[in-house]
Amino acid sequence: MMQAGSYPLHDSLLFKGGLSIAILALGWVSLPSVLCCMDFYLCLRFFREPLQSHYTVLLVVAVSLCTLIMQPGRSLAKQLMHARVSLAVQILMRWAVLLFVLLLIGFVTRSTLQFPRRVLMTWGASTPILIICATCAVQSWLRQLTQSANHQRRVLIVGCNETSLRLAKHIRSNPALCMRITGFFDDRSLDRLGEPDVSLLGNLASLADYVRRSAVDTIFVALPIQDVQRVTNLIESLRDTTASVYYVPDLFAYDLIQAKTGDVGGIPVVAICETPMHGLPRVSKRIFDVVVASLLTVACLPLVAAIGILIKISSPGPIIFAQRRYGLDGREIQVYKFRTMTVIEDGDQVRQATRNDKRVTGIGQILRRFSLDELPQLINVIKGQMSLVGPRPHAVAHNEMYRKLIKGYMVRHKVLPGITGLAQIRGFRGETRDIAQMKGRVDYDLEYLRHWSIRLDLVILASTACRLFTDRNAY
Repeated sequence: MMQAGSYPLHDSLLFKGGLSIAILALGWVSLPSVLCCMDFYLCLRFFREPLQSHYTVLLVVAVSLCTLIMQPGRSLAKQLMHARVSLAVQILMRWAVLLFVLLLIGFVTRSTLQFPRRVLMTWGASTPILIICATCAVQSWLRQLTQSANHQRRVLIVGCNETSLRLAKHIRSNPALCMRITGFFDDRSLDRLGEPDVSLLGNLASLADYVRRSAVDTIFVALPIQDVQRVTNLIESLRDTTASVYYVPDLFAYDLIQAKTGDVGGIPVVAICETPMHGLPRVSKRIFDVVVASLLTVACLPLVAAIGILIKISSPGPIIFAQRRYGLDGREIQVYKFRTMTVIEDGDQVRQATRNDKRVTGIGQILRRFSLDELPQLINVIKGQMSLVGPRPHAVAHNEMYRKLIKGYMVRHKVLPGITGLAQIRGFRGETRDIAQMKGRVDYDLEYLRHWSIRLDLVILASTACRLFTDRNAY
């Protein structure tokens, strides 16, 4: 029987070889938690510290966080394809988040003084090294097991076109997929295809007989989506085989945003444009936003008070003003800012600040130069209306204008707006003098949606901090 489903990059591929791979793969999942617990105990023994109740509580919390944060990911097959450097960086970043959460819990509960620094620092430094070494060792072992000839699936690709060639290249360059391409089937000859490196095994009419005679595990059908009848006939002819059949629609012609496959009530669907913020990644980003925004708010209270006094004595008007902007899913929100101008604009016409703008106050120039006017938006982040990193929200008036002029403009609202974003560190901070500049900003916003990760957020935050003193577009 044919199997319906999504692209077969599943952990089930890892279990094809038998129980040994299954046990090893499951061990890889639990490895960080086991090493975290073991190393903590070893540190206590090394410094001759008795295992008292407060250590037990810390260990339980640490292992729980480790189980939540340090997991290798949903798909072990994808993890097998990670380069070791990338895997090590990923582990270090997740461990840093875990330590940050532990320190925050200790700060809130005022329990940090109960633990000797030498124990915590040794444990905090040695555990990620152990996890990296053990993970890389298990990864190598899993690769050897899964990539042996006995564990590989024989693959046929139907249709020779840009999509199928791209798929074939991906399969060949990723041995961890456990697939070996046997050849192509197409109604055109090699001369017409113009692809001398393609192993053409026959035409579509001969496919079913070949599959019945050969040990074929998987068939990718990559025919053009408009050839509905031909695809239907082909799939019907394969019903008498045991091969898994996957249809590969030619989606590369579309501008995909977080494309994914899934099902609705058992009906397979392909997401063409989707938010990356769902499930555990969304929870992780929200926790990160709340924790960092809360700490920054507390740390900046003296600075906020000083800025408020300077604004009040330098010009008449409120210290903070709220402007209507579009947030997640295009819903209207109130974004807070320190007042830097002698006017407050929030109507159908909002004029952007320009260089040497006479509306900007003296203290406002300094605040805008170093983006200190954005500090009140930490409250928006804590309230869940904004994120630390995301597409910058625009005034409602600007949104209504540019959504008619720039294709895909409103897609940027598939995630929470941010205090900073990818566009800002790529040179699109401040005034957008023409539609080309706004389009450039939107293009980077969409790129952020396509490639979002916690790691990318950290890179953007670090780059923003470095650019605060060098960016000439802030005024």
